[in-house]
Parts: sequence; structure tokens; C-alpha cells
Amino acid sequence: MSSLNYQIGFGNAFATEALPGALPIGRNSPQKCPYGLYAEQLSGTAFTAPRADNRRSWLYRIRPSAKQGAFTAFEGAPYWNEDFGQGPANPNRLRWNPLNLPGKPTDFLAGVHTWAGNGSSDSQSGIAIHLYAINQSMGRRVFYNADAEMMFVPEQGRLRLVSELGIMEIEPCEIAVMPRGVRFKVELLDDVARGYLLENFGAPLRLPELGPIGSNGLANARDFKTPVAWYEDVNEPHELVTKFTGGFWVAQLTHSPLDVVAWHGTHAPYKYDLRDFNVIGSISYDHPDPCIFSVLTSPSDTPGTANLDFAIFPPRILAMENTFRPPWFHRNFASEFMGLIHGVYDAKADGFAPGGSSLHNCMSPHGPDANTFDKASSADLSKADYLRGTMAFMFETRKVIRPSPQALQSGSLQANYDAVWDGLEKHFSTEQKA
Repeated sequence: MSSLNYQIGFGNAFATEALPGALPIGRNSPQKCPYGLYAEQLSGTAFTAPRADNRRSWLYRIRPSAKQGAFTAFEGAPYWNEDFGQGPANPNRLRWNPLNLPGKPTDFLAGVHTWAGNGSSDSQSGIAIHLYAINQSMGRRVFYNADAEMMFVPEQGRLRLVSELGIMEIEPCEIAVMPRGVRFKVELLDDVARGYLLENFGAPLRLPELGPIGSNGLANARDFKTPVAWYEDVNEPHELVTKFTGGFWVAQLTHSPLDVVAWHGTHAPYKYDLRDFNVIGSISYDHPDPCIFSVLTSPSDTPGTANLDFAIFPPRILAMENTFRPPWFHRNFASEFMGLIHGVYDAKADGFAPGGSSLHNCMSPHGPDANTFDKASSADLSKADYLRGTMAFMFETRKVIRPSPQALQSGSLQANYDAVWDGLEKHFSTEQKA
């Protein structure tokens, strides 16, 4: 998509420099850094986290981050919050049409709309799910999130994520993860952009364990990309905006904070092309559970029960016989928020548009609509189904996902989503055998 350079792999201890010799040799914080740079450590986990889980990077920058003024309240993110409603959440199945594109200049911070979530930044557990719709780059405004790491899932329009650790460009069917605390700005590569945004308040995302699958399959570490060092030495006023304990704050700077000339470590942004996912499924009968589609996971303190699983439903071949091939009817312990990037989702005939979303909470029954059920029930199973031109995804969590007041009051909320199952008629007969 672009000529940008990337480092390859997931969770690696990367080392990169924009000027030769900018990385100190032999120690992290020498008495004097090359080029007159300042050494600074950015820690994304506790210092004493296990080595395999520890996220930290050493940055060598033109000015230390400490060179800033006091923060004051920032009013430029009016629709982004941690308000997931009060009291009991209703168990209804919900579905929304795509968010409208903005009619007035709207940058990333102004274009994020909180849609659902659970937990909080204070508890360091749970997630927040947002939609974004923007038509303006951030210019000299730079942002960092002290509350959560963030995942971008574009549905329309390309983005350039310009961070202090390098530049990434992403398009629909790619994702990008920006770690907690990393400073960046969002620039448009097209006139408008729309998509989904996840805040993960819990443990950092990682690749799921493969267990009996073995050493290959699903999302492979070699397909993840991390930016190389890049910097700007700009002595002009900038705004530094942060999200901290759910609120937004701004400090004035006399320079660009994106001035890291070299860095090494494990706490860094990364991107992944969902089209590289190695789908694994049944080639005999029945279905594996949908966790077989997991790309990344944020583990909780309960083994095997995630704070968040990010799963996708990409192009694939359905070859199993004597089986109802679409996703079956189900009621889950976990709660599911789904989005559609492009194409048609195979469990819904219509009504679920790219840019739209649905919410099926804990133990709320869901599955294929009536038209999909009828078609699949009479399909010729001697032939494989080639599902092409589709990409859907799911945020799945152990906690109930609470829709925000903004989402429940939105004109995009479909009034009678339950009707998609009205056509499921009774077929039971004591005289009939399968």
C-alpha cells in the first residue's frame, strides 16, 4: 500500500534508528547520548511483570517528554467517554446501521463516538468500543491514551498513524494497535474515513496460544509489522491531548513531541493485514467453536477466560458434510459485539451493512436469520462453499457489554432487529424423522 518500511514480527525486542549511530551501544542511558539526544524509558506494564509479558521501550529523543506545561480540560472529544449506562443493562439483541459521515470538519478526537463497553480505566479491566467517522487530519494536535491500548479497525478510508516510534499506514481489512501511552496523530489518506475503535483497559493484546493446532496457523507472528524509527524536529506550537481516567486534557507545547530519533524495546505500535489470517476449520462435519478465528487476545486473571478476544470471519472454504454450515443458533457465556468491514456476513441475509454493528450479550439467543436458515437447510453439501469478498469481526468479552446511552438513542439503531428471526417456523412432527 505504501513505501514505508516496517520491522517484522510480534512481541519482538526491536531496535531501530533514523540516524546512524543514534542507538547507544552497551547501555540504555549513557552519560551522554549520541547526537545530544535524551534517553527516556516508556513502560507499558509493571516493571516486575514476567519477562515474556513485559512491555517497555527505550527512546532516544530530541527533547524529553517532561518538557511541557500543565494540562487543562479539553473539550474537543465531545462523543468519546466511558459512559456505559447505569443500573441493569437490558438483554435485548441490538443492531445498528453505519454511522453517518460528518458534514463539518471533524478530526479523529472529535469523530470518535462511544458505543458500548464494560469495566473502566480505573479498574484496569474491560473494554470500550467506539465508532469513528472523520474528514480532517489532526495537524499539530498529538494524542496519547493513558487509559488503554487502542485498536483501529478501518471500514472506509485509509489512515496514516504518525507516532513517536514511527509511521504506519492502514486500509480496510488491516488493523493497527497503538500501545498505552504512545504519542501519535491520525492523518487521512482519503477524503473521509470510518471504522471501529477498541480501547483495551486490561492486559495488552497478544497472540492466542495454539494448543493442539501446533506451531502454525491463525495469525502468524511473521505477518505483524512494527514501524521503523522516524522523527520530526519542528519548533512550532503543538497541542498535546491525553485521555486520563476517562477525561480529556490538553497541554501546550512549543515543539512537536514526535521527535524520537531511535528506540529499542517491546512496547511499540504494530499493524496486521487480516487477509493474512490462516483460517482453520472442519473438513469432516460440525463446527469448531468460533474462538478458532481469534487473531489477538487480552487475557484476564482467570485462565482461558479472556478480558477480550478479537476474532474475524474472513474469506474461507466450507467443506464439512452432514452439517448446517452457517454459524449455528447459540447462547453464550461470553458477550459479542460484531462489525462488518465489507461484503456480506454469512449468518445474515440482509440488514447488516458494512460499517454497521450488532450486540448479542451473555445468554441472549442469536444465530442465522430465517432466510439464511432456509437456504442452508437445503444446500447441496456435496460441494464446498467458497465464501469470498467478506470480512466481519467480533469483540468478545467475559463481561456483559453495556451499550452507551449515545448508542441506544442513535437514529442508526434498528427498530425491530428481532424480526429477522420471525420467519423461523415450527417444523416439528412426531411422524417425521431427519
